[in-house]
Order: sequence, then structure tokens, then C-alpha cells
Amino acid sequence: MNFSVVINTYNAETYLRKVLDSVKEVDEIVICDMHSTDTTIAIAKEYNCKIVYFDESGENIGICEPARNLAIQSATNQWVLLLDADEIAPKSLLNYCNAHLQKVNPEEGIFIPRKNFLHGVFMHASYPDYIMRFFRKDACDWPPTMHSIPKIDGNTIKIPKKNKDRAIIHLDDQSIHERIEKLNRYASNDVKRMKQAGRRFSRTALLLRMTFFFVKFYLIKGGFRDGKMGLVYSLLHSFYRFIAIAKVWEQEITNNQNL
Repeated sequence: MNFSVVINTYNAETYLRKVLDSVKEVDEIVICDMHSTDTTIAIAKEYNCKIVYFDESGENIGICEPARNLAIQSATNQWVLLLDADEIAPKSLLNYCNAHLQKVNPEEGIFIPRKNFLHGVFMHASYPDYIMRFFRKDACDWPPTMHSIPKIDGNTIKIPKKNKDRAIIHLDDQSIHERIEKLNRYASNDVKRMKQAGRRFSRTALLLRMTFFFVKFYLIKGGFRDGKMGLVYSLLHSFYRFIAIAKVWEQEITNNQNL
């Protein structure tokens, strides 16, 4: 398969073997590591991965987006399938990507659906969770901010959501405790982004955003089909908006007090 798989890692030993087993037949696997202290590098060497390192600093600590471009440009092949260190690429997806390269004029990027889980329950509320993960590397530019979407210079397509056998499988099935801690970290990073964009929120906006996201995930996207975990998942997404906006208000009050 004439493309490279690129994976950003930091202390990724938990799932890395499963991830690498799923893509071991591709031409090249590139590991871009942020100086792991566990067995991540040892595992990568077992699979003969190409290993490069990214040095974290300042506000970049703890997020992988600043390392994306280095990881992508370190690939030898022109086409890249990018995975996180807790994501599996099924064989049908690899075959689809390989067939894409046989086109006369292949689109420069493909949005791939992803399956997410909560306590082992597939979350309809999250699917298809499209992510841009297969692209021509010289057409891709990845902004260094958290949750950023890569900019693709050219045409893109989506794998139809009905093709669930081609969806990336997200292995990291976190506990509620872990998810809340993660939401808190992500919300703090979102505050920086919203501040840079000059975003301001009223009390009405807070209530409307919380309601909108609950309705979206639980009713429109079908979280009600996933039982109790579907309700929990939808409420967590609504709660995330509350945390982020509350942190924006907190920072505004602090700044005014310091004037």
C-alpha cells in the first residue's frame, strides 16, 4: 500500500500495539513522539517504525496539534493516513485508501467516519464524527490549536456514513471520571481560542447552547438509542459548553478586577 501511516504519540503504550497491528501492511509507519517516558518508543521499534521527535513548549504542552505538520512532513510517501495512538484503521479502510490512489485525479483529502464508545456501548450520538485523516501531504496544513481541522488545498470527499466497516475505531473508552477531567482540560484550552476570537456570551446564550447540544446529540443524532450511556454522553456534551462559557465569564471578571 503506497501511503504512510502517521501517528502522534506521548506515553501511548496502552493501545499502541493494537493500532500498529491494524496498519502493519502499509509501506511506512511514522511515529512522531513528544518524548514519552513509558514503553512507547520500544513498541514502535518492534514494528520498525520511523521515529521522529517533537519538543513541547509553553502552551503546546499536552496537545498534539502543534506536532501534526512535523509528523506529516516526516512521511516518505506523498499520501498519508493519520491516526491517533488510540485509533484502529480496519482493513476495509486501508483498501479504500489504496483504491483512492488508483484514481486518475484523486481528491486531495478524505473525511473518514469514526466510531466512539462509552462503557462499551457504540455511541450513535457521536457517529459519524467525520475527521480529515487521509490526504496528500503537500496539500495539508494543520493549525497548531487544539481541535483544529486541517486545511486541505484541493478537493475533498467523505466516506458515506453507511459504510461503517470503513470507520476508524476509537479504542479509548474512558470512564466518566476520566471524561470529566478531559472536558475540563479541553474547556480551558477553548477559553484561549474564544478569547483570541473576541467571543462573548450572555446568560441566554449559555442556556441556548447547552440546550442545543443536548437536543442535537440525544434527539437528532439518536443518543436515545444508546440507553443510559447515550443520555450520559449527550449531557456531557451539553455540560462541556457550560464549563467553557463559565470559564470565559470567570476570566472576564478576573480581568475587570485587575484593572
